[in-house]
Amino acid sequence: MYKILAINPGSTSTKFAVYSDEECILKKTLRHPMPELLRYKDVISQFDFRKGLIIDAVIEEGINVDEIKYIIGRGGLTYPLESGVYLVNHRMLEHARMGIYGQHASNLGPLIADFIALQIPFAKAYIADPVVTDEMEDVARIAGHPNFERRSIFHALNQKAVARRHAALSNKKYEELNLIVVHLGGGISVGAHKKGRVADVNNAFDGEGPFSPERSGTLPVGQLIELCFSGKYSKEQVTRMNVGEGGYVAYLGTNHAADVEQAAKNGDKKAQSIQEALCYQVSKMIGEMAVVLEGKIDGIILTGGLAFSQTITRNIGGKVSFLSEVFVYPGEDELEALAMNALRVARGEIQAKTYDK
Repeated sequence: MYKILAINPGSTSTKFAVYSDEECILKKTLRHPMPELLRYKDVISQFDFRKGLIIDAVIEEGINVDEIKYIIGRGGLTYPLESGVYLVNHRMLEHARMGIYGQHASNLGPLIADFIALQIPFAKAYIADPVVTDEMEDVARIAGHPNFERRSIFHALNQKAVARRHAALSNKKYEELNLIVVHLGGGISVGAHKKGRVADVNNAFDGEGPFSPERSGTLPVGQLIELCFSGKYSKEQVTRMNVGEGGYVAYLGTNHAADVEQAAKNGDKKAQSIQEALCYQVSKMIGEMAVVLEGKIDGIILTGGLAFSQTITRNIGGKVSFLSEVFVYPGEDELEALAMNALRVARGEIQAKTYDK
């Protein structure tokens, strides 16, 4: 029996869970009000605060910490990696603190996992399928000008976990299938999974691809250039316009998809139009990924929080079902995904990789 501690730091919460093999024996979400977080100058400064809360909560639940030998955290914005489980090392910790690709709460994942592992005899710290998972084919990296390169930053943990789950339910191996996986959340990512590798995907972190409840998506380049040099907006304002205050927020003043859906059902024409446009853009990108897979598609998977909406999944499904059968796995459980990755290592099904960037 293997005891596993999974840790998922988010922008305003810290989620963690303790698993005994496949069984979850403790799951908690610790909310962090914004005034509480504003006491810290940056994300990394929240390290002591957040890891202390986790340790205290686990002990309060009466769990024998010394029995936990696998601590796995959400991977941060380090250098790009192939998918898989990675043993946390000093180089990874250094790059997580630096935030090579940006500052985000996920950078605390390996830091907290490593600290807790050092307090437990024979325990080890890991990450799995971080947002910087990069398996893109070379042709997909070419952006159109040598000063730019397309990057792979997306919901790798959930996309990979759901793809493996679907494969298992289909009595197949993930590495045998060609899948288009769509994560529908505050950000939206659409990945072409070709025999176990994500051959192409939009950079959801920067807002590339379809617009979402909080992101503007790929904007008309000429108009964006004009706006940036108009003198009306600062870099920070344009950045927020792109990520955080785009999509539903910009058009409708809310990032709550359920509110938008209810307004649309109540006859709000603007809400109807924007919700339809979101489904339209997602469907178009699914079509792009169908080309990446050369039409050889074993399934289209819709997952993430927005996949709870039958209105959205039916709309997208109706547009793309001619390409392949559509499967819906609503929601996301990143803690379970982390724990199951650690369990695969514990059981010897896979070997942990080395971060050597």
